[in-house]
Amino acid sequence: MQKEQILQAYETRHATKEFAADKTVAQEDFAFIMETARLSPSSFGFEPWNFLVVQNRALRDKLSVVSWGAQKQLATASHFVIILARTKQEMAADSDYVVNQMKNVQLLPENVITAKSAMYDKFLKQDFELFADERVMFEWAARQTYIALGNMMTSAAMIGIDSCPIEGFDKKQAEELLQAEGLLDKERFGVACMVAFGYRKNEPRPKTRQPREHLIRYVE
Repeated sequence: MQKEQILQAYETRHATKEFAADKTVAQEDFAFIMETARLSPSSFGFEPWNFLVVQNRALRDKLSVVSWGAQKQLATASHFVIILARTKQEMAADSDYVVNQMKNVQLLPENVITAKSAMYDKFLKQDFELFADERVMFEWAARQTYIALGNMMTSAAMIGIDSCPIEGFDKKQAEELLQAEGLLDKERFGVACMVAFGYRKNEPRPKTRQPREHLIRYVE
């Protein structure tokens, strides 16, 4: 793609409040969006996320009760995704999940696993001082899910699909609902954010952003 085309995708992307309910994103296009999520970078390459694609209308209705910021999106979106972040126990340096990532996903030799594990443990406990607080650990993992979220929305915009990131929900109630539905183990995951995809029903207002000189500083 040309740079102008990429910037145009950023210009036209907006937080779509209501979608055209009669329009559906093609499965191959949605698979492309989800692949950009899967390929997104994460700290230490540990991928602290899962993605729930909620197409069940009855479940969407239940979610709307605890998601004040997703009322129109839940009702009209072609695809609705809940992004989960892993908990402190999942992201500990010696957890089964992290060890499996290094051994069976990253395919690291044992000596590298030992060194990387020690480096990661130091990062959690000393460099960023994350490990002492369970909620801080979750928020660190959730922060990384926003990398995948941004990539999903950008890739969607580049192929003409609209989206809306959503934080307007009661986290505790949403997690309790998903656990009751057998879709969430709260020991391992929490809800980080949500995102809806589809085709806009209405044209948005012009995009507003601060000028470059207010945001960008070069240190020569």
